[in-house]
Amino acid sequence: MDLKQEKINDDLTLCQPTDSLPFGTDAYLLYAYLRRTPRARAMELGTGSGVVSLLCANAGKCAHIDAVEVQEEMAAVAAKNVETNGLSDRIRILPCDIRSLPTEENGRYDAVFANPPYMTAGSGKQSEDEKTRIARSELCGTIDDFCRTAARMLRLGGLFTVVFRPERLTDLICSLRSSGLEPKRMTFVYPTAEHVPCLVLTEAKKGAAPGLFLTRPLIIYQSRADTSPAGYTPDMNDIYENGEFHESYRKP
Repeated sequence: MDLKQEKINDDLTLCQPTDSLPFGTDAYLLYAYLRRTPRARAMELGTGSGVVSLLCANAGKCAHIDAVEVQEEMAAVAAKNVETNGLSDRIRILPCDIRSLPTEENGRYDAVFANPPYMTAGSGKQSEDEKTRIARSELCGTIDDFCRTAARMLRLGGLFTVVFRPERLTDLICSLRSSGLEPKRMTFVYPTAEHVPCLVLTEAKKGAAPGLFLTRPLIIYQSRADTSPAGYTPDMNDIYENGEFHESYRKP
């Protein structure tokens, strides 16, 4: 497996397969959307190269992360990234299917987060690369599986944070509710003000009462007169500078 290495910020270096999905905006926004809980024990479902867990651990967003990855090759890459960046005391890589995590882990986590596959199995154009197919499509776990596993891992009152596609929002909300996870905060992400949303970020709480805080939207790029992108918006610049959403996205 051929690997490439890149700096993702001043502190972290990421190694990943040359033919794998690149580290993207959705992964960074998931990291930034997570609440800062420095004493928390967290789990990431489907860590891939480990980038979101690396960002969270390096920024001190939680005390310890167990990062689960079903593909053995990718789990090995994630473990290499953890070691290279000196975060072995804060991140543990678990090469495991999220659907078969041991029951002794049940209820041990304060936070769970995931950037799950967006596409149902068999839909859309299928990549010839197996790693990409598994990352994009629900071949090793549906959104139901991710939500059920998150609920099983979380303590009562724990938070599940997930980034997903707006066109599958109904699937996400139904899966959350049926798993005992109540959506409490949600943000739609738009490429520009002229576009429809491309992502939806959701924070759900185990065992909570109904009541959703729908934040103002996040617009990634400013628009020029011809509606093409013209640099990041102030909100997006703030997220990249601070690694967190502005507090107005966290409070009603």
